[in-house]
Amino acid sequence: MRPLTDHTPKPLLEVGGKPIIVWHIEQLVRAGITELVVNHAHLGHLIEAALGDGSRYGANIRYSPEASALETAGGIANAMPLLGDEPFAVINGDVFCDYDFSRLPAIAANLGGDDAHLVMVDNPEQHPNGDFHLRDGRLVPAGDLPKLTFSGIGVYRPQLFAHIPRGNVAPLGPLLRERIASGCVGGEHHRGWWVDVGTPQRLADLDNRIRSQQNAS
Repeated sequence: MRPLTDHTPKPLLEVGGKPIIVWHIEQLVRAGITELVVNHAHLGHLIEAALGDGSRYGANIRYSPEASALETAGGIANAMPLLGDEPFAVINGDVFCDYDFSRLPAIAANLGGDDAHLVMVDNPEQHPNGDFHLRDGRLVPAGDLPKLTFSGIGVYRPQLFAHIPRGNVAPLGPLLRERIASGCVGGEHHRGWWVDVGTPQRLADLDNRIRSQQNAS
């Protein structure tokens, strides 16, 4: 995303007149989810300055700073003192999606024996081979089976990250594949709007689409 992210952290890049992360926060608050933890590394002080304590959005925001980026699982492990002992949802700060966040509390309350529940989406042009195979609400080892793409939206048990020392770099993918192989990950297929805002062009396209919708309403 450079040069856009040279002076602005990616979650603060704007689409439709406001930062990507603010769209997430507003969606979560409308869904009744108000206790939020924000991980940050690159230019994280700007995120804290922009969002504050979250009260202007009707939320309570706490922060988990990372001296350097710890990747997704490492960032979650680093934030565990703020997340507590119950299942929690994670939403990547660089995706845009019309998934119904009001579903997340019920999913968290009904994980059963699963360690995670992942929201999957159709494979985008830039990721045509997908990540995981979904069958009857379960993620299973794919082999040569068709795969969907992980949206960056998931619900997790905290025990999934207990073995990761705080401050260690740890990717999420290998951890999920291990638990999928053990039959401990559920999932669903979201067929709505989803964008991985990973390039300046995708950011511009998303901004144009949102503004077109705003002008039409």
